[in-house]
Parts: sequence; C-alpha cells; structure tokens
Amino acid sequence: MSLFTFDIHAQSGSARAASYITAHGSFQTPMFMPVGTHATVKGLTVEHLHQLKAQVVLANTYHLYMRPGVEVIEAAGGVHKFMNYDGPMLTDSGGFQLFSLDKMMKISSEGVRFHAYDYDGSKHFWTPETNMDIQQRIGADICMQLDQCIGYPAEKSQVAASTKLSWEWARRCAYAHTRPDQALFGIVQGGMHRDLRLESIKQLVDVHNDARRDGFAGFGGFGIGGYSVGEPHDVMFQTLGDVCAAMPADKPRYLMGVGNPTTLVRAVRVGVDMFDCVLPTRTGRMGTAFSSTGRMNMRNACYTRDFSPLDATCSCWVCQNHTRAYIRHLVKQGEMLGGILLSMHNIHFLINLMARAREAICADAYEDFYEEWMHSPAANDY
Repeated sequence: MSLFTFDIHAQSGSARAASYITAHGSFQTPMFMPVGTHATVKGLTVEHLHQLKAQVVLANTYHLYMRPGVEVIEAAGGVHKFMNYDGPMLTDSGGFQLFSLDKMMKISSEGVRFHAYDYDGSKHFWTPETNMDIQQRIGADICMQLDQCIGYPAEKSQVAASTKLSWEWARRCAYAHTRPDQALFGIVQGGMHRDLRLESIKQLVDVHNDARRDGFAGFGGFGIGGYSVGEPHDVMFQTLGDVCAAMPADKPRYLMGVGNPTTLVRAVRVGVDMFDCVLPTRTGRMGTAFSSTGRMNMRNACYTRDFSPLDATCSCWVCQNHTRAYIRHLVKQGEMLGGILLSMHNIHFLINLMARAREAICADAYEDFYEEWMHSPAANDY
C-alpha cells in the first residue's frame, strides 16, 4: 500500500468521494478535521476523538514551536506520541497566525520576522526552509507550505504581491521537504481575484512538476488559503468553483479555516474535499449548539425545563445521554462540562454532515442532498 495515494471512488456533479492514505492510516473525503492547535482539541480526550470518528486532527506549527517547543515534541517521538494519538494528523505552517500578529511581523522575500508578543515577547525569523524543518520534526502526516495570507479587503496589487511570494515560497518548501512519510501540500492564494487564483494554481503545478523531475516528492495535495478572512461567504463562492475546477483532479483539495455547516455543503458541491475550523469547539465553549434546525443558544430560558436532546436527529453520545435542560444548567453555572459536551456535539455534527455528504455522492445524489440542506431551517442560520 503506497503512502499518499488519493483515490476517487465516486463523483456526483463536481462533488467527490475519495480516500487518502497516510502513514497513520487512511481517511475518507469529504471530511471535517477538528482543530487541535496545541496538540489537543480543547476539552476533548483522544478517546473522545475516536468516539466522534474524527479522521484527521490538525495542529498548529506556530503554537507548538512556541510551546512546548520542537525539541520537546521531537524528544517525545513526534506529535503523535506526544499526545498519544495514533490517527492521521496535519500541521498548518503557522502562516495565518503570523498574519494575525499584524504589526509584530515583517515579511520579505527571504522569510518572515516576528515578535511573539502572545507568548514571551521573543523575536524569531522563519524562512520556508526553517519552517519545513520545524514541521518535519513535529512529524504530522501532512504539512503545509509556508505562505503569506492577506486580509480582506485589500488592494489587488497587494494581493498579487502576496500571491507571488506564496508560490515562490512554495518552490522553496518543495525543495526543502524531504521526509518520506509526510506529505507536503501547496497552498493556492489570490484573494477574491479569479485571475490571481488561477495563476497561483498554474505556478504551484509547475513547482510540483519541477520538484518531481528533480527527485523530490512535490505536493501530495493542495490547500485553498486566503478565504474566510473577513469576506462575505457569497464573495468566496464567486471564485471557489472555478478554483476547484482548475486544480489537479488527482490531488485532494483542502479549504482551510472553514467550518460553517452551510458553507461546507456548498463547497463540497463545487469540488472541495477537506475542511478544518475552530468554530465547533469555540462556539461550544460559548454555549452554542449546532442542530438540524439551526444554532441554539443554550443560555436561553426556553431550555430550562426542556428535557429533550440537543437535536432529535443526532446520534452522538451527548444527545443520547443528556438533555437541553442539563446542558443549559452547566452553561449557566459556568461548568467546564457544558463546553465539553457542546464541543463534542458540534464536532460530531460536522463530521456526520460530511459523512452524509459522502453517502449522497456515492449514490450520485449530491444535488438532492444539497437542495434538501439549502431548504432546511438550518441553512440560513449558519
């Protein structure tokens, strides 16, 4: 069984059902990845992740680099052993986190200097090569190239410059990445500009082909970055379909940082395979539940004597064992269990939504699934 094999098993319109093999097992798409920024999905144990049928867990290179440090993770035997998780993992490059540091970082063609004010105030300099070294030492099954993410709105000239820098860094990452049991994904940038996005794809494909010719692995898949940075969702969909259509069909397509249920359903329809987002756990900690009828604010008094499950259509452990009244009580009291239960339920909701999407694709009925969701009470509430 060869690593990083991407097999498409079914297609319904542009929606795809596929599988991808990594050193720690295979996963099926379309799929949602819970975010474990610091090598932990907030509030959840590894056993919870298995129970929820999480296929891939995402960790963050910037945060792990800062704490506990790459040396600690490497001494533990890599991130899987460090957190005692035996399934596939992905690390993002930390580029988005550096973007969020704003005035505390400075980008040049060589790399990025940043001031880690959110930790100890120390100063650092990353190049694409050092970023690859860090991610290879962390040891996730999939790592992402170092790129430059730019916010919305931005002048097209600024977006063009950052897009060019990102594909130049992609080339340097492809030639610096040598770990054979880890796949490297390139990242498509270009903001909301179709022409810049398509040029980004062309350049990344050229990098992949050049790297392969020169004896390197190239890209095992492609991320789609630079969306969900403040733009309305409909603005993203003005270009996302064309972007997916232009991407290599034989590689997974990963829309980064998106976890809105309706957006997931719409993005699968145009050809996206993978998603991640902190949304299900962050909203869970804030006392909000996803449901088939829309968002539920569990602080609302209407749930005080409501002894039904969070969602009558949900099969998760939380809905099988606890009531709305109990969870509201936990949330109102500030008990940490309230956020844990809501996080578990919300992650299950998105994982199950993508499993249902896969079933529809395999039955060549995705358009029916899409229409059913878009006409449901939940569709306009996310």
